[in-house]
Amino acid sequence: MFTKCQQPLGLVFAAIFVACVPVRAASAADVNFEQTAANVFLRRCLECHQSADPNGELDLTRKDRALAGGASGKVIVPGDAESSELIARVVVGEMPPEKNGKPQHLPAAEIQMLRDWINAGAPWPEGRVLDAYERTTDVRAGRDWWSLQPVKRPEVPTGFGAQPVDAFVRQKLQQHGLSPAPPADKRALLRRLYMDLIGLPPTAEEMDAFAANDSPEAYERQVDRLLSLPQFGERWARHWLDVARFAETNGYERDAEKPFAWKYRDWVTNACNSDMPFDRFVLEQLAGDELPDRTESTVIATGFIRLGTWDDEPNDASEYQYERLEDMVHASTTAILGLTVKCARCHDHKFDPITQADYYRVAAAFWPGPVASRDRKFLGGPTKEELGFDVLGWTDLTKQPKPLHALKKGDVHRPLQEVSAGPLSGIPELDREFLPPPADAKTTQRRLQLAQWMSDSRNPLTPRVIVNRLWEHHFGAGLVRTPDNFGFNGQPPTHPELLDWLAGELVDGGWRLKRLHKLMVMSETYRQSSLNPRQPEFELKDSGNHFWWHAERRRLDAESLRDAILATSGQLDLKVGGPSFHAPISEEALEGLSMKSGAYQASPPEETRRRSLYLYSKRGLIVPFMTTFDMCDNAVPTGRRDVTTVAPQALALLNNSWVHEQSLQFAKRVCAQGLDTNARIDAAWRFALLRSPTDNEREVARGHLEAQRKNLPDKNSELLSWVSLCHVLLNTNEFIYVD
Repeated sequence: MFTKCQQPLGLVFAAIFVACVPVRAASAADVNFEQTAANVFLRRCLECHQSADPNGELDLTRKDRALAGGASGKVIVPGDAESSELIARVVVGEMPPEKNGKPQHLPAAEIQMLRDWINAGAPWPEGRVLDAYERTTDVRAGRDWWSLQPVKRPEVPTGFGAQPVDAFVRQKLQQHGLSPAPPADKRALLRRLYMDLIGLPPTAEEMDAFAANDSPEAYERQVDRLLSLPQFGERWARHWLDVARFAETNGYERDAEKPFAWKYRDWVTNACNSDMPFDRFVLEQLAGDELPDRTESTVIATGFIRLGTWDDEPNDASEYQYERLEDMVHASTTAILGLTVKCARCHDHKFDPITQADYYRVAAAFWPGPVASRDRKFLGGPTKEELGFDVLGWTDLTKQPKPLHALKKGDVHRPLQEVSAGPLSGIPELDREFLPPPADAKTTQRRLQLAQWMSDSRNPLTPRVIVNRLWEHHFGAGLVRTPDNFGFNGQPPTHPELLDWLAGELVDGGWRLKRLHKLMVMSETYRQSSLNPRQPEFELKDSGNHFWWHAERRRLDAESLRDAILATSGQLDLKVGGPSFHAPISEEALEGLSMKSGAYQASPPEETRRRSLYLYSKRGLIVPFMTTFDMCDNAVPTGRRDVTTVAPQALALLNNSWVHEQSLQFAKRVCAQGLDTNARIDAAWRFALLRSPTDNEREVARGHLEAQRKNLPDKNSELLSWVSLCHVLLNTNEFIYVD
């Protein structure tokens, strides 16, 4: 930058232009450094020109360094803006440099700020050091960014009802001229509650009983019962497995199995069911092997670290070691902190107050040391002997690994300074260096200290992120609608006070999540209808429903849809835990495997009727039906799945061989209800849609059966006509969507 051997012709014209601009007299007394130079440097320049590795050797963070200039000499001539190369460069638009192919011209007002400052003698307060992250600007977040501030539990608004969730939501609705929808129909509400809490529909009998129960406590009793069922843990484990990038194979060409990965899945399920405090949930996954009360279960929890993709034959083992390290940093900080820390591997974060040193401080907690022949296996994880248990887990091979160095532009062959393990510096109140391990320790204890920092009750990110994840899955979107990014490029919370109240409630309640689940689903906001009488008017004010003036109508996710089909056909096996099953996959889908012979074998049919949570997760071969309905990418943390409505989904439900098999089983279940056609039709509606058919629906169903009997071969035409009707019901919007 600013090299004299590359003076562009534009500078000549810039010099003429600058010389022609009238100079306004200014003195140090009437030029404020913070409002002029500091303002521009912080917003426009320090991304490249700060102390760590300044471009062109020009450091604009300190007075002496700024006035000394860079590799091409001085760029600031105090008292003479016209002779200052800094002004010449910004006038022609060469600085700041292009970004994404677009010029970044400084506004004329900012150029004038720099002129005034230089002409006044470039005053710079003694000892003032600029820091790109000292405060939030319009181009990046500073350490004063909202998500990094301490959680301050606000007072619940008064005059909006006693339930805290409703009080905060209704206050915001009032402020925006909106009002909530009326309560949902009891049948719609119970199905919503079941699908949210356990991921399965109620039976028709359960639905009828609830609809007929007028007790004020009826709904709360349903909530308490569902929270106590083992299926609750299965449902909510799946949400965490998304952010943990859970899979049971390594990926890459061989896509070899990760032995005992299913034990981690079962650990998460049990943690949800037992209402394990979330701070302990974090501790066990990052450092279960380092805890004083270490058990096989806590070591299973460290499988979280090993769940990422793993290349057992990398081109460069030393370079790949840093790829694995990046996965560990990315998974842990995204899932728990909701920040894109991995973006700082090669340079300071462009948008958030995360330095490159921060990235390597966190990475050092997972650092096994430089690659040697013994370490090549360790990159994929320690052995049974090194762990002490036959599990997929993690532990350190030494308590004193060799130092970790930051890398210039992330290049393993360009090491920079040594970095000590520690947390992110963006929360100054919790900044610390990690202590060396005790004399009798077998590990570094760095992961334990990182986990303790993340789960510290004063850490503002961890409780905000997890309560936002709960809100997202209950209400259809988070209070922060970018659940994995609480930084500058994420969306701000729609209800910041409610988010902090919930975060404070979590911590004050011992980090127990079931209390928060109940609080949310007991709210009138959750229990309102998906239709608001003033829908057209309110759509104009808040088309995205950011203020929750109606409940969100949601399509069943891939697992819930598959499980609901099994429940309707009467085939669902509710066995909990244990090794996964392999679903049948068509030969066409298997064509892509590099080793077709024996590469994938379906489990016996009776095992494939289990819940979708137990479906074997092979990275190179996700079951096509699940992919069609937006099963998440299991290579990276996924806090919010894509939700699409596309033609292949309708085609899959109409033509998929597994769906047809379930329609057959559904029809057999219906036909077992007796010979009366009306009774069978009623049973079909109740099994699938949890209600009786209307008179019109019954008439249409009879007509469909008659038409199918005529069109189908005489043999089995009676059963096949019912299969056709049952297949239609499984394809209805009423079955696929939850109101």
